[in-house]
Amino acid sequence: MAFGSALGVACLAAVLTIPTILAAHDARTTSRAVYPGDNKNIVYQEYLDPYGSQPLRRVFFGRTGPGPAPVPPGIARLPRTGEAVVSPKLAEVLAANPRAAGLVPGRVTGTIAPAGLGGPDDLYAYIGAAPATLPEARALGHFGADGVRDELVDPSTLDILRFTLGCVVLLPLVIFLSVCARLSGESRARRLAALRLVGLSAKDTLRVNAGESVAAAFVGAVIGIVGYLGANELMARIGLPGLHWYPADGRPEVTTLVVCLLGCPALAWVVGQYGARRAASSPISVRRTGERRAPRKLGTLLLVPGLGIIGGYCVLSLMGRDPSGGSASAVLVPGAVLLTGAGLVFGLAPITAWLARRVAGTTKSLPLALAMRRTEVDPGSSLRVVTGLVLLVFGASLTQGVLVELDQVSRSTNPVQEYSLPLRQLSGQQRSETAEVVGVRTHVVSSPTWYVWGSEGPRTSGVVATCRQLATFVEKAEGCVDHQVMRIQDPNFSIDEDAVPGRTLPFLLSTGHKLKVTVPRASVTVRAYQPSEFAGPSLLIPPSLIPPGAFLSEGSQVLLSDADPATVRSVLDGIGAVAPTADVQPVGIVIDSLAQLAVIRSLLGVGMVLGLVIGVAAFVVSVADRAMERRGQVAALVLLGARAGTLRVVQVVQVLLPLVVGLGGALVAGWLAESSYLITGGGAVHWDWDGLPLLLGCALGVLLAAALASLPMVRRHVDPEHIRRD
Repeated sequence: MAFGSALGVACLAAVLTIPTILAAHDARTTSRAVYPGDNKNIVYQEYLDPYGSQPLRRVFFGRTGPGPAPVPPGIARLPRTGEAVVSPKLAEVLAANPRAAGLVPGRVTGTIAPAGLGGPDDLYAYIGAAPATLPEARALGHFGADGVRDELVDPSTLDILRFTLGCVVLLPLVIFLSVCARLSGESRARRLAALRLVGLSAKDTLRVNAGESVAAAFVGAVIGIVGYLGANELMARIGLPGLHWYPADGRPEVTTLVVCLLGCPALAWVVGQYGARRAASSPISVRRTGERRAPRKLGTLLLVPGLGIIGGYCVLSLMGRDPSGGSASAVLVPGAVLLTGAGLVFGLAPITAWLARRVAGTTKSLPLALAMRRTEVDPGSSLRVVTGLVLLVFGASLTQGVLVELDQVSRSTNPVQEYSLPLRQLSGQQRSETAEVVGVRTHVVSSPTWYVWGSEGPRTSGVVATCRQLATFVEKAEGCVDHQVMRIQDPNFSIDEDAVPGRTLPFLLSTGHKLKVTVPRASVTVRAYQPSEFAGPSLLIPPSLIPPGAFLSEGSQVLLSDADPATVRSVLDGIGAVAPTADVQPVGIVIDSLAQLAVIRSLLGVGMVLGLVIGVAAFVVSVADRAMERRGQVAALVLLGARAGTLRVVQVVQVLLPLVVGLGGALVAGWLAESSYLITGGGAVHWDWDGLPLLLGCALGVLLAAALASLPMVRRHVDPEHIRRD
């Protein structure tokens, strides 16, 4: 009980502290938010740019008068012209990459204290500059906002995160603590029954049990809090992908301590009262093996409304209807998920008992018959063994759905990802190095035609690429001929009226000359991804037309990579290392959303790890308890001549049957729940077929591990005490 409470409370504290970490980050970023006002001494201009896959914020200050000015948290004074104060992480970047010096003009005179940073990995800078160099400068007002600014996770996404972590961690945690309390009570049941038989009252018997359970749970809760504090100090220094925090942010608040130190003993008391009731009311049935009651079937009915709602949304999607949006879905889908999860837990015992009865009546195998009859008589023990793992697989399906939905929000659903960099901001070496960044498949140049500002002449845009490069960038290309200017036609876009065959259009070269391109009659038909730099250009220009050593000065170098998040982040980081001052535009991606997705992935990953730890711990504890519980029966079977192999097969089958039933139901119900979430979310992906093999592989791995873990639990040693008791 103490060990289970320690493990459970440590996991509970970790989950309850996640909102505290996020709130501490948001409070500091809100306190440094800069707002315009009527200060006549200081003007400012704020920039938000990507540095690799991370957002970089810079605030330039220009002094226009000698008077006082407000100071943001984390620094002692505003930097003067030519000075800069940067975050420690940005200082490391500047020291490691001399090319990034252009991001922070001036001399670095200090670093920003933690009070002015969201976290240790924050890229932030305050830079002093001449007011004339700030084209969009505004008078400085004050620092700090009434509402939350620059939050780490969007509030709507945070609600989804809380619900998912509740399903993945908190539900298995309650089951695990209940299992520990129940097993702790059952281990004392025979002693409590003996006390009852020698004259102790029923009320005093319950008090003895409650006192022991609460004491053990409280000791375990204290150990769990101490263990979490140590883990927080370590993890705060290591961090998670996309999320770093200060150790003080992760220390539990008073409410968290109260929930952990009082909630766990309270749960142990409630479960202990229920578990000891049989020993207090019917001690004879405890001291001697008695017939157990059949499991109640009412819990199975919870599956009906749960599966009915999520299945209904799936059917509507198959019929071509779009049930997304509306307030009803926001209530029905979470409610159906909770009902389905509860139905999986409470319906497992009666379903397993019914299945065991049917198999035992038809099988001719002795080991299988023994296993099925034991499961039929005591299906409640299977509930303790596999509930945590079943809920884990069910929660993993929901987690996949949340990640798929967030992935659609943060980037386009194209199989490829484009990155646009202005050629004016790249040197010749940087153009070559960015094209060779790990993960980049190919590159082209996109440019508008040259025109005089305010004129009404014809305007269009072109792409400098070979036919092979064109085919890589677009979904489909037909009729392309190398070394020849061609018109680009896309049936998804209207015809460009300025790209008239025979008309000559100029493109400005870096040498100051103009490349004149005549619009041909020959055309190439493409189907471009959307969004894409190819969704709109009208001319395909072969690279051989560009003079050696020159480039289209108004153009952009467009890189292409695969669209999986790991590759996108790797390519963005590579571009940031090669050309840190270039204005990178990931086509269809918002850098803030990409950073937020990394945080969500990390937090959900932590939730899955905690859920796995809880599920495995509950499984190990329950299997060990069942082995101890069955010692008398195993000893009797050994005396009757049962072989060791037969006993081990019986043990494995007893564990695997409820596990197969539970995991099978969790896979089906979880995938339907995930699909209903994606359908009501309104995204392009409704059916996560790619996630099924992973879940199926995890389920098979759990079955294999359970089978192997069950084998050592059967011993042929005969203890006379077990025979006497049974």
